[in-house]
Amino acid sequence: MSRFVVGLTGGIASGKSEVTRRFEALGVTVADADLAARAVVAPGSPALAMISERFGPGMLLGDGALDRARLRAHVFADVAERKALEAITHPAIRELLRSQCEQAPSPYAIAAIPLLTEAGGRHVYGWLDRVLVVDAPEALQLSRLMQRDGSDGVLAQRMIDAQATREQRLALADDVVTNEGHPDALQAQVERLHHAYLQLAGALG
Repeated sequence: MSRFVVGLTGGIASGKSEVTRRFEALGVTVADADLAARAVVAPGSPALAMISERFGPGMLLGDGALDRARLRAHVFADVAERKALEAITHPAIRELLRSQCEQAPSPYAIAAIPLLTEAGGRHVYGWLDRVLVVDAPEALQLSRLMQRDGSDGVLAQRMIDAQATREQRLALADDVVTNEGHPDALQAQVERLHHAYLQLAGALG
């Protein structure tokens, strides 16, 4: 059971997934909020029923699963609607992440939470011992997002604007991984932090 938990966050297309993969390769358990978000809205879940009631049954596919693309387009066009969705899903996601981290077999665990800043940071996730921010310039986020998702520039910029600013995320950070170049440049940063986290978790003599 891990009693030391690092919250990992960063803006959309900042490279969070690449960083978490490298921690996982070092044997660290990563509880992913994106995966938790899918789990908590699985068919038959209370959260999915609440989404259908709040946003309409048209947000469901024919098999009863959530129509993610339609819901995403809807909430990113209206801040109030996005907040309404988050009020439904975030409490369930937090509870699942905490449970996964507490049950992790590694000396410390990472909770990968893209919307950590927007969700209230440490005030809401009081069980995090440390916060790691994956940082990249907004212009680089934009180009990565357009390439990754095939989004047009307007939608990509809207998705970035819907999140906290770079400065707001960095204000929350205990540690920062800078991801401005080739992915291989991340390895030394991850290994340095891994060693530091092992020490903080009491796993090194």
